[in-house]
Amino acid sequence: MKLLIAITGASGAIYAQRLLECVGAGEHEVHLVLSAYAQAVITQELPEGLKVPPGVTVHGLRSMNAPFASGSNPPDAMVVIPCSMGSLGRIAHGFSADVLLRAADVVLKEKRKLILVTRETPLNLVHIRNMELLFLAGATIMPANPSFYNRPQTVSELVDTVVARVLDHLGIPQRLMPPWQAELE
Repeated sequence: MKLLIAITGASGAIYAQRLLECVGAGEHEVHLVLSAYAQAVITQELPEGLKVPPGVTVHGLRSMNAPFASGSNPPDAMVVIPCSMGSLGRIAHGFSADVLLRAADVVLKEKRKLILVTRETPLNLVHIRNMELLFLAGATIMPANPSFYNRPQTVSELVDTVVARVLDHLGIPQRLMPPWQAELE
């Protein structure tokens, strides 16, 4: 799978870090792009910085020469994690001012998988309408809402509940969270 991971300036850099650790850059072609404000949030939230695994190709935000900036070479899937409401709004309205936004536009127009892991609350009507536009265009809106039924004990375990869902939607096998088991009657 050719996968593009994009990190925006919303809080939740830990989700992106964990996804990068779990996607298997040796098994998949993984590309990474950061929004203009993502690095400021990463500095605040990840004291050791973002650890990019070997095999992940990092692209500059302003470079439209990235392979996924063209519909003739789209990624199979793109995950924006975390996704700020500003980035979500720009994607919803086709504002392709940089390679992150252009790639999301390409993914939508080529009918590939776009997963937006939103991280803002509360939502206003503009956010909801932008989500509606993206949902209708084929994107998956996946708020970073951790689950608690497995009784997570650490922040890392909470993060894994969200990242596991992203991996599930990408079709990448994961062992972070067991699937829900129905009760036996």
